[in-house]
Amino acid sequence: MTTVSDLDRERAVELVQQAYADGRLSPAELELRLEQALTATSSHELEPAVAGLPDEWVRLESIGGRITRTGDWNVPRRLRIDSEYGKVKLDLSQAHIPYAQVEIELCLTYGGATIILPAGASADADGLRTEWGRVTCQASRRSAGGPHVRITGKMPYGRLAVRTARK
Repeated sequence: MTTVSDLDRERAVELVQQAYADGRLSPAELELRLEQALTATSSHELEPAVAGLPDEWVRLESIGGRITRTGDWNVPRRLRIDSEYGKVKLDLSQAHIPYAQVEIELCLTYGGATIILPAGASADADGLRTEWGRVTCQASRRSAGGPHVRITGKMPYGRLAVRTARK
């Protein structure tokens, strides 16, 4: 039985709240699941809070090519990118982002990634592990009314640059 981190509880609370906002939970079930999520001390105790709730990750994969999203595109709440040697460019500056928080999980072995944020957005890449790679985050860690982008994953030899859109 593994212990539950604050991040695990936070993700569970987000899933429950989103399910309620989508009309999949009654107010009573919302209250019960939130209590379960907030008081869970083990993964076994957390499971009932999120049972049956979708936690969908949109996956983009490439071995050696580029993954690029620019212009007017719909940003999912959770995006996972797997790339062995390619480059990744995610330009969120003109994208439709309906969520207060977006999670981007990068699993890049040798490639690099650039994430461009819209005005007012914030980001943190504290959950991204590197070995010989480099992370440069020029974005604010506190939102000025825009979405917050949380970047996690692993980039053993890759590079990540996070910045706001240039005017």
